[in-house]
Amino acid sequence: MHRILVAALAAGLLASAAAAQDMPAQSSPQNSAVKSTDQNTSSLPVAGANSFTMAQAKSRILARGYTQVSTLKKDQSGVWRGTAVKDGQSGPVSVDYQGNVN
Repeated sequence: MHRILVAALAAGLLASAAAAQDMPAQSSPQNSAVKSTDQNTSSLPVAGANSFTMAQAKSRILARGYTQVSTLKKDQSGVWRGTAVKDGQSGPVSVDYQGNVN
């Protein structure tokens, strides 16, 4: 009885894997990724699990023309926040999980 159940389960898994391969992929993602450092997908930081390291977040900020990046810390929303200087003005800066620099 146990062997029959295991065989039926294995056959079901193989059939579902084969069916999944026939499904078409989405034509575009629901939320586009940031492809370069000179554009944002959002005008405000987006909360989410952020996989950027502090060095990567700082690098993205510097690439957007900021200098003197300091006090970077990831907040409870997963957004890296700190201060930086741009065009001679010091102010807050952030990097969210999508790579948006605000």
